[in-house]
Amino acid sequence: MIRLRVPARICFYGDHQDYLGLPVIAGTINRYLNLEAQPQDLAEFTLDLPDLGKERSLPLEIDADAVGAGDFLSAALVVLRQKGFRFLQGYRVGISSAIPLNAGLSSSSALVVAWIRFLVATQDERQATDKDIGQWAYEAEVLFFNSPGGLMDQYTIAQQGLLYINTTTGETRRLKADLGTLVVAESGLPKQTSEVLRNARFFQEKAIAQVQGQFPEFRLLQATAHEHARFSAAVEKDLQDHWYAAIYNYQITKEAADRLSRTDTEINPLGALMNAHQLILENSIKNTPLPMQKMMQAAREAGASGTKIIGSGGGGCMLAMTEEGKATSVVKAFLEAGAKAAYTVELTTTEE
Repeated sequence: MIRLRVPARICFYGDHQDYLGLPVIAGTINRYLNLEAQPQDLAEFTLDLPDLGKERSLPLEIDADAVGAGDFLSAALVVLRQKGFRFLQGYRVGISSAIPLNAGLSSSSALVVAWIRFLVATQDERQATDKDIGQWAYEAEVLFFNSPGGLMDQYTIAQQGLLYINTTTGETRRLKADLGTLVVAESGLPKQTSEVLRNARFFQEKAIAQVQGQFPEFRLLQATAHEHARFSAAVEKDLQDHWYAAIYNYQITKEAADRLSRTDTEINPLGALMNAHQLILENSIKNTPLPMQKMMQAAREAGASGTKIIGSGGGGCMLAMTEEGKATSVVKAFLEAGAKAAYTVELTTTEE
C-alpha cells in the first residue's frame, strides 16, 4: 500500500513573474490532496476519482503522441519513461482532495506532484529528491504541452514550506518569518488560467523585448525601479501597463524577500507590500474581477493587513494576511461581501 498527500500552494509575492525568469515567494498550506494505491493483477493503473464521480484506466506505458490535450497524468508517464523509469506492476489508485478546483490553489499541480510521487514510490531501485519531483511535474504539466505557465506551482508543492524560488536556476531558499494568520476566501468565480496567463506573459515579454531591441544592455534580473522610467519610451503605449508590472512586481518581491529573511519582521509592512502587489495585478495585469476587488476591500476594512488574488486570476481564491485576533472579522467580511467560503489556513512544512 502506498499512501501520500500533497498540499495546496499560495503565491505571496511575484505572481506572473516566474515565466519571466524572475523570483517568486510561495508557500504550501494545510489543504491536501490524498492518494492511496495498492497493487492489482491488472496490468494498468485504475484511478478512482470520487470527487469527480469518475473512474479511469491508464496503461503502464504510453507514447507521447497518444497523450491528449491537458492529460497531465499520461504526460507524467511519458516524462518519467524518458528519465529511465519503467512501470511493470498495475495499481488501483484512489485520489481525493480538499483543495478547491479551478480556484487558484494549484489543485492540478497538486495532482501531478502526487501522481509523480506515487510513480516514483513504485520503484524499488530509483529515488528522487523533492526538487526532482517538482521539475518532472513542471515538465509534465507545462513543458510537455508548451503551456504559458512557470515552475512555481510544481516546485513549491514538491518542496513545501515558505520558499523564495529563483526561477532562472531553480534554486530555492527557505523563509521562516511569521506571516501572521492567513485567511483564504473562495470567490465562487471560476478562474481563467490559460487566457490570463497567455495574455500576461505575451504582453510582458513583448514589452521587455521592445526595450532590449533599443537597449541591448538591459537585463531584467538586474533591473531596479529606476529602469522603468529610463526605458519607458521604448515601449509602445498599449504595453506600458505590462512593462510597469514586469519591473515593479519584481521590486516588491525583492523587498518582501529581504523582510522575510529577518527575524524581526512585522506583519503590517508585509501587508503593505502585498497590497501594492495586488494593485499591480488589478491595474496592470488586469486579472482581478470587480466583485473580488470589493471582497478584498471589505477584508482590509475589517482589519486585514494585506490582501491579494491567488493564482493566475480572472476568478478563484483570495488571500488575506491578518494580525492575531483579526481573522474572525476578516472571514466574516469576506462572506458578507459575497465570498462562497472563507477560512483560516496554516503554512505546512517539509515534515508534514
